[in-house]
Amino acid sequence: MAPRPPIGGLELRGTDGWRRDMAGTRRHGAGRGRPTLEEVAARAGVGRGTVSRVINGSPRVSDRTRTAVEQAVAELGYVPNRVARALAANRADAVALVIPEPETRLFAEPYFSDIIRGVGAELADTDLQLLLTLIRTPKERQRLADYLSAHRVDGVLLVSVHADDPLPDLLERIEMPAVLSGRRSAHESVPYVDSDNTGGAQSAVEHLIGRGRSTVATITGPLDMYVAQCRLEGYGAAVRAAGREVEPELVASADFTEEGGRRAMRQLLDQRPELDGVFAASDVMAAGARQVLRESGRRVPDDVALVGFEDSAVARHMDPPLTSVRQATEEMGRAMVRVLLEEIGGLTDRTSKRPQMVLPTQLVRRESS
Repeated sequence: MAPRPPIGGLELRGTDGWRRDMAGTRRHGAGRGRPTLEEVAARAGVGRGTVSRVINGSPRVSDRTRTAVEQAVAELGYVPNRVARALAANRADAVALVIPEPETRLFAEPYFSDIIRGVGAELADTDLQLLLTLIRTPKERQRLADYLSAHRVDGVLLVSVHADDPLPDLLERIEMPAVLSGRRSAHESVPYVDSDNTGGAQSAVEHLIGRGRSTVATITGPLDMYVAQCRLEGYGAAVRAAGREVEPELVASADFTEEGGRRAMRQLLDQRPELDGVFAASDVMAAGARQVLRESGRRVPDDVALVGFEDSAVARHMDPPLTSVRQATEEMGRAMVRVLLEEIGGLTDRTSKRPQMVLPTQLVRRESS
């Protein structure tokens, strides 16, 4: 039998001193302090240990006894002491969402807010607290490493991973359950949830070529990130499949920011002013490229067709609306939490292949192409 979830919930305290649940039902015990485990045991006619097993979801309790304890809990308005439970189980009842980027990127790029939304939604039905941590300096990285080494959290969700980031190796060394959004290489050893970046990029460029564009350029993300390498690989695969060569002058590297997209677009126009198609490896970079194209007198899509990646709100609100590769970013956040909870619960075998998920992508066609 699978363990039952712990009993818990929200309560309101009225001005008359009576406790009320979220439905407004008055509870016993008002005015005489918080009900104790012993009081629940006495009401249910069982021992204190039995109550503890029911509250902590143990399967070693009969259905009849569990019903009696749950009824006593409801009648008394008992709320388990989460701190005591966490200490007894050697748990922190918290997970960290770590983003090794400055706050300017966190608030400017929809990718991060979508990940956070998905993580928060999936954690909503658990007792785990979410700690959001940004890393901007080596000092902050070391401070976080010390914090995690002390096992102040039960697990870590790590977003925006660069190839030289030491945190995944640290997490493995201290045996901290962790899940990455994306991966550092094709041989990633830490559990991860990723999108089909190569296939998504290939479909974007095939679309541009299929629309009759003869000189298709790309703006990549930072190439120390595997996600950017994969999207560049997808670009190259589509170009070669069309019987063309990948020309270095049609590839400009950026950093997933709007300003990076602007710089890269200027570089591409300087090198190949006759280009008539651009695949930007993120919607935010596509927005920067769109601005430069407009400033240079190029019409989208008449003169230059433009495609992005992510299908974020940026894509839908651009003028014209941006064709983009949809990745299920919010679902990635949810899936990361599900994998992490399995890791925390010891449901995965660390000696076997670790959980790895690659979610599909889909090209969403709009007026920009």
